[in-house]
Amino acid sequence: MSRSFTGFEQDNTLIVVVEISLSSWLVAGILPGVARQPLKKLGPDEDALLALIHRWTDEASRAGNSITRVCLAYEAGRDGFWLARWLRAHDIETHVIHSASVSVSREHRRAKTDRLDTELLKRTLLGWLRGERGHCSMAAIPSTQEEDARRPNRERKKLVGDRTRIINRIKAILIRFGIRTYKPTLRKAEERLEALRTAEGVPLLENTRAELRRDLARLRMVQEQIKEIEQQRLRDLEAASSAKTGCHAMVRLIARVVGIGVETADARPRNPVEKPSRSTGARASRRPDRLTG
Repeated sequence: MSRSFTGFEQDNTLIVVVEISLSSWLVAGILPGVARQPLKKLGPDEDALLALIHRWTDEASRAGNSITRVCLAYEAGRDGFWLARWLRAHDIETHVIHSASVSVSREHRRAKTDRLDTELLKRTLLGWLRGERGHCSMAAIPSTQEEDARRPNRERKKLVGDRTRIINRIKAILIRFGIRTYKPTLRKAEERLEALRTAEGVPLLENTRAELRRDLARLRMVQEQIKEIEQQRLRDLEAASSAKTGCHAMVRLIARVVGIGVETADARPRNPVEKPSRSTGARASRRPDRLTG
């Protein structure tokens, strides 16, 4: 979705961009037939945003331009896609811009404010609507069910990172005492902790042992949560197989490829788009471990 394939009629299209932050929304518009380009700061309220769009539509109509299309866009960020789904349910054409696809000048430091960001978003959206390449890329807006289906994979990825950090922290503590052979992932790791001896041949002191025991408890909890997620995924795949939805057979087929497990076979795309770029597709074909379901 690097450019729009719908004809752009500037005299009948209301352009709206929203700069979303934690405490406020800065809404900017381009109204056909109106010389000024309004800018309005709102609280994070979707109803107030919809009312503002209707007010601007009426203002453009009074200026002699009948609005047949309202096009709104904002950058993908912390708020995700809920606002886009809500606006589309209220018949507002809404797009979510990939933040990394918006080109900015890197020759020198530039001022960055919400007002300047809205101007950049307006120029970017206008170029995209005119069908010009290279202005930005739009994300495919997933449904709530699709977003919910991605949660187990994302949670497991975060937990695996937490597990690695805990293991590295335990090893870093022990290496200060000359202990290199201890493996925190073993089943009896906590029991072997008491038998550890430093390079000087003395046991670990109490504060160090207490810290290591707490780290091992965190590690054990994280490993149990990872196992719970993996078991739930297998149960979901079996349920899909019994329901004959085809998902189970596809995941099992991909998982049989050498180097791909069930986790990778069942992975959902992280950034949904209409189609991958040519370079991404080439890399995926050369690296089978990057295939996703």
